[in-house]
Amino acid sequence: GFSMSIYDVTSRSIYLRWPKISGASSYRVTATAVNTVGHSLLAHFSDVTFKGTLTSLIPNTLYAIQAEAIDKNGIILAETQIMQSTAPDIPVIDQAYSKLSNSITVEWRAVPGATSYLLTAQDGDSFIETVVTNSPGTVTGLKPATLYRITIRSINSGGKSQPSPFRKAKTVLAAPVLSVSSPSCDSIAVRWKTVYMAAGFSVSLMRSDGLGRMLKENTTNTSLIFTNLDPGTLYTIKAYAWNINGIPGDDFTYNQRTSPNAPADVQVAFNSGALRAIVSWMPTEGALTYSVTASSGLLKLKCNTSSASCVVPSLQCGSEYYVSVTAYNDAGSSKPTDAVSLKTIPCAPVNISIEEDEPGHLLVSWSSVNFGYYYVVFVKSDDGLEAHCNTSHTQCHFQSDCGFTYFISVFAYNKAGQSPLGDVFNYTSAPCCPSDLRAVVVSSDTVQVTWAPVRGVDMYQTRAVDWSGVALCNGTATACTLSALQCNTQYNVTVYSFSEARGSNTSCASKYVATAPCSPEIKNISKEGLSVVSVHWQSNNEEATYIVTARGEAGLWHCRSSGNSCTLINLPCGSAFSVSAIARSPAGQSLPSHSVPLETAPCCPNDLIVTQVTQSVTNISWSVGMGAQTYVTTLESPKGQAKCHTLQNYCLLGCITCSTNYTVSLKAISETGLTSSCTYQGYSSSACCPSGVKLYRLGNNGIRVYWRASEETRDYHTDLHGSKGNFTCTPSSGLSHCDIMEIPCGDVYTVVVSPVTDKGPKLTFCPKKIYS
Repeated sequence: GFSMSIYDVTSRSIYLRWPKISGASSYRVTATAVNTVGHSLLAHFSDVTFKGTLTSLIPNTLYAIQAEAIDKNGIILAETQIMQSTAPDIPVIDQAYSKLSNSITVEWRAVPGATSYLLTAQDGDSFIETVVTNSPGTVTGLKPATLYRITIRSINSGGKSQPSPFRKAKTVLAAPVLSVSSPSCDSIAVRWKTVYMAAGFSVSLMRSDGLGRMLKENTTNTSLIFTNLDPGTLYTIKAYAWNINGIPGDDFTYNQRTSPNAPADVQVAFNSGALRAIVSWMPTEGALTYSVTASSGLLKLKCNTSSASCVVPSLQCGSEYYVSVTAYNDAGSSKPTDAVSLKTIPCAPVNISIEEDEPGHLLVSWSSVNFGYYYVVFVKSDDGLEAHCNTSHTQCHFQSDCGFTYFISVFAYNKAGQSPLGDVFNYTSAPCCPSDLRAVVVSSDTVQVTWAPVRGVDMYQTRAVDWSGVALCNGTATACTLSALQCNTQYNVTVYSFSEARGSNTSCASKYVATAPCSPEIKNISKEGLSVVSVHWQSNNEEATYIVTARGEAGLWHCRSSGNSCTLINLPCGSAFSVSAIARSPAGQSLPSHSVPLETAPCCPNDLIVTQVTQSVTNISWSVGMGAQTYVTTLESPKGQAKCHTLQNYCLLGCITCSTNYTVSLKAISETGLTSSCTYQGYSSSACCPSGVKLYRLGNNGIRVYWRASEETRDYHTDLHGSKGNFTCTPSSGLSHCDIMEIPCGDVYTVVVSPVTDKGPKLTFCPKKIYS
């Protein structure tokens, strides 16, 4: 397709371009003002031209531009149209001037339709552009003291106008860059480098707080000194350069404080305990910090602070220091104050020696120290008591006691105070012998020895001596247990005291101690009776009493003797015991002998019950016998014997003969086989049941029961049981039959004939007959 584009616009021109159209011999362009009546422009271009310029247009006007491609016959082959506005009219500069060394300010009349303006400052081949919105506008980033050509162009959405006629303007001089210092507390020196194109300089100085008058100097030099100023005061310095026409350039402002005056009224207070000095002074005007210097020979100690006092630490004892104070601020320092002398405390005495020149007297000596006017010696014993000695010499005498440790320190003094604590020496006298010695026999081979503590003892040694050797015990406690001694033996016991400083005291008294008897050895235990036991042992002690103890769940039983045997009586049956023996003498009690087991025979059951189960079987039950594991029960008569061996507490015995008297016996047997034979009241078996029982009918409602008596003198009893009733019959003595009448018919009956007993329940185990 055919299209057209704009590649540049000015106030009165529009620059166009379009592509070539095949067959076109010329191009026709028409520009018509949109908002202005009767103003249009027509231009023709050949077929070899593809760019065109529309001129003589109205500034700041919107045009409708139409382009047509025409062939050689005048026929329009293609056409296109665009809208384009011309740029605003060319502005006119009213004036251009410089107030700062890096900028020029431009003033002009506003141009209708302009939305912004392009300012250009040109220096030879270089130029700087700035876009502003209205007048005045400033071009920055320029060089000082330089002549520039200034132009301006107006801008709208259509484009930029042509540059305006130029104006020339020159930037002012650059400001001098100041280097300011305060060489003394009442002066300020100002220096600067040469400024390009400068003919002279003007420098002014005034207190920053506005007090006093302003000082001003004009000069062609590059340095200046203001004198007779106030110390420690902040001043404001302003400087600028001017050219040969007297036009001033940029100014430079700098704040400078004069250095402070030296502090006054310096005071030094010495802290002897911490070996430091507290230095104070009157604050001086304008000082920000202070520095304190304490000098002693080549040693210098410093302390810096922002207040009116400072602590100088780490002073050395026995030294003289010269203390001065210097004030500082950002301008510099004052002169140091006159030095103040400070003498510190003396150092702690050295080469201290302690001698016991004779028993009970100590001699303490030492070397003299610098600045030490007199000395005090402190001697403190380990019980808290303290003695001291004041002297201007280098030795002192003290009394001492045995068994004490003495702590000895020596101090030197002067007007500054007491010397630091030096080495604390200790001297220990020989330890005293332990007192209140006690020996307690703990067992046959052990003796516990205790005593009261004594002073200065590091260790105790306990020695027990007998004819066969020595037993030793070392320790720091006031008690010692001597073990592995011989039983039934007398020892000579001594406690010795030791100290690392003075060795041992071997003159301590001894004490005789006898150990407890030796343990007896049980040789034999014999049973003298059912509850009586004799215990025999081997006797190997002198003047000893022996006590034998049988210990079991049933309790304790004792017997005692000074010989080698004794008898335990009334021991309970069915019990197990552990039998041991001890020996006792004035020296103490032996350890128990080895225990020997003892078991008594089991107890007979207290209760035994015999119950007949059948005519030939009997049940026997009994209570548990203490200590018994199994039982053997026996029923015995001239007709025979029945026996049962069981773990239970009951037993069934068969083959019992009726109407027979039996003797009842029982054996209780323990787990180890001990046996107790027990007899009980005799037992009679039940009467014999009749035999040959027969039944006969008597009419419709009666029966006769026959039997064969087992004994001629025995009476019998007949029972008839049915669902319609129970019937009984007891015949006269000596008869062997019985009639039962008026029995309901149509029922099944059970008939039992049993002997009549004198006492006890009716027998229920005789044979039964069925009748219907």
